[in-house]
Amino acid sequence: MKRREFSLSAAALTAGALALPARAQPREGKDYRKLAKPVATEAPAGKIEVVEFFGYFCPHCNSFEPALNAWLKTAPKDIVLHRVPVNFNAKTVPMQKLYYTLEGLGKLEPLHAQAFRYVHVERKPLQEDAQVLAWAGMQPGLDQAKFKEMYNSFGVANQIRKATQLQQAYDVEGVPSMGVAGRYYVDGTMAGSTDNMLRLVEQLAAQVRKG
Repeated sequence: MKRREFSLSAAALTAGALALPARAQPREGKDYRKLAKPVATEAPAGKIEVVEFFGYFCPHCNSFEPALNAWLKTAPKDIVLHRVPVNFNAKTVPMQKLYYTLEGLGKLEPLHAQAFRYVHVERKPLQEDAQVLAWAGMQPGLDQAKFKEMYNSFGVANQIRKATQLQQAYDVEGVPSMGVAGRYYVDGTMAGSTDNMLRLVEQLAAQVRKG
């Protein structure tokens, strides 16, 4: 299946132009997909894991970031977000490695946002190892030797392997998209907008709480 970015209008991305009625019940097979085989989650007991599948290459993911960060401040306290960079082709792997290197070094804040800015505002690529290492060299306070060591480490390679397995288990068709509790999958096309996608995530999490 060809993997792709979702084609949503700017209005739908920012304003929820196709928003669902506030109390509308999500419809399986239309608004979301229930996984045929549940996926193991890493959330602690009593918590609900929500996975965001994204790519630094994706303009819709870049547009989605502010809304996602705002939602996290008001989301139910039992929701735990797990970001997963996707692997659609060889050019996306360096960006996966970048994310997990920043995570491993404890540098996601503020460099996660800086990576998006580099690609979508400065219009520069991060599709090759050399490009990522060059970008890292421009970031103040980032130890280049430690970055390169982590970037090429077994730990990062293992994180990518696990991310790819999770992406396949959810059968991710594009980004941004979200998984809920290892049971449900929703994406921008199904939801109609990213505002709706977050609303659906909350509704699906409520279903999980009911058992």
